[in-house]
Parts: sequence; structure tokens; C-alpha cells
Amino acid sequence: MSKEKHPGGRPKKYDTPEEMQKAIDKYFNSTEKQTICGLAIALGFAQRKSLLNYEGYGDEFCNTIKRAKLKIEMYYEEHLVESSASGSIFALKNFKWKDKQEISHDVSDELKTVMGIISGGTKGKLPADDPNDSSNSS
Repeated sequence: MSKEKHPGGRPKKYDTPEEMQKAIDKYFNSTEKQTICGLAIALGFAQRKSLLNYEGYGDEFCNTIKRAKLKIEMYYEEHLVESSASGSIFALKNFKWKDKQEISHDVSDELKTVMGIISGGTKGKLPADDPNDSSNSS
């Protein structure tokens, strides 16, 4: 860890990604229950945000933190198969997972024509009104 005076702001706790990775590995080897906050505390940070700030210290630190977060996400994902997975579901939502259905509404051309006639905005006949259209015969 760095002991020299930093010219601006608080000095980084870890000078190299390798140094940080050793501390991350120590955390993962010491606990079965892995969390972002637990990792932050194990690395000596006073808040979760301090850990996440390391993603902005260059690609190597960014990749180190992303791999650690991915491992924690994997921990929660694996626990989805347990009988009481609500805690894991909640935690995964913090990793941008979603539990909603997205339904696409596609309005057909015929319905658009009907809506136009009803609103008086379109003059014309429905396809069923066309005597030349053989697809409408019964």
C-alpha cells in the first residue's frame, strides 16, 4: 500500500491491479457469502462507492473490479435455485437484472384503417367491404 503523500486528494489504497487482485482473492477464499459491501470492507474501504470508484482508475483496475463484481453476481445467480431465492432476486436487480415482461403491441394495417374510419380521419372502406377481394368470401 502507498505511504507517500499524494499530490491531490486521498492516495489510492492499491497502486497496482495485481496488488488489489491479491486482496480480492483473499476475500473470496475467506467467505462463502460474497457481497459487494463485504468485498469493499475486506479491501479496507469505508464505503461501497470507494471500491466502485476503482473502475475509473484505468482499464486494468476496471477489469479487476468487473471480474470481482461478476463473481459476486454469479454467487447470487447460483442461489436462485434455492427454495427462498427472494434475496438473490433483489440483489441481482442491483446488477441490472429485470423481472418484468416486455410486451410488444403491433397494430395491423387493418386495425389502423378501422381506427381511422372511426375517428373520421380516413375516408375509405375496410378490406371486408371490397367486393373484389376474394380472401373475404365465406
